[in-house]
Amino acid sequence: MTTQGERPAPPAGQDTVAPADRRGHGPGRRRAVLWCAVAVVAVGAGWVVSRPNPGDLIPGLGPTSGQSKKAQPAPGLASAQPLTEAQAFTSDHYFPAADTVDLGAFQAARTAARDGADCTETLTDRGHDPLHGTGCQGYVSVGYTRTDDQIVSSVTVLRFADAQSALKARQALTDPTVLAFLAADTAPSGAVPSGAAPSASAPASPASSASPSGAPAPRPAEVLRVEPVGHYLTIAVSRYADRRTTAPVGDTALADATRAVSYTARAPFVWM
Repeated sequence: MTTQGERPAPPAGQDTVAPADRRGHGPGRRRAVLWCAVAVVAVGAGWVVSRPNPGDLIPGLGPTSGQSKKAQPAPGLASAQPLTEAQAFTSDHYFPAADTVDLGAFQAARTAARDGADCTETLTDRGHDPLHGTGCQGYVSVGYTRTDDQIVSSVTVLRFADAQSALKARQALTDPTVLAFLAADTAPSGAVPSGAAPSASAPASPASSASPSGAPAPRPAEVLRVEPVGHYLTIAVSRYADRRTTAPVGDTALADATRAVSYTARAPFVWM
């Protein structure tokens, strides 16, 4: 018997914990288990995403094992490595055919281009080589024709190991007219076509350089500029397309043309 207000004693063998206390322990354990499951899922997802090819493991994402290989340039391709100075020293690299000369009133398009490592290919007479011993490492030659076809210009850029060698070549090149004039996409007089083997034992002599009597033909009127720029030497010359030997009094067309193409030739090398 119990007195009023007292709880009856639980039957023998039953839990003595209050029902409210039992309800408090049940949901707490379930929440703990749920959070553990969430943590496991998060860790697993992070591991999958960190794999090199997660698309191979996650349905619906699509395979990605081949994408990383495609993004890398194939070994041995020129685009995978920057060009060296010697490799970049070509007419198409520095003077592309699509680029015109547009300076002041002078406008011209590129009509010829040649380049190579043998600087004697720029000479009209290989038996007389003023560049011998100067250390010339290569050349680029381009020709330009004014838009009205009245003026043609020839530009030659010689490359040396250093600025001192370029100055030495400038001093040795007392007569820059020994360089071949390049105006059209054919080998200039006295020059060996690009890719052909040089023949120093048989120096060329332009057929047009001698008159029928055997005397040298008069040179066409021209304006020439020679400028060293760092370890490069630029030679620019312009003449009338009809090769006239005299210029009209007060005519500055040749000077304007030479100034424009000379500036175009020097510009790529000013900051090198």
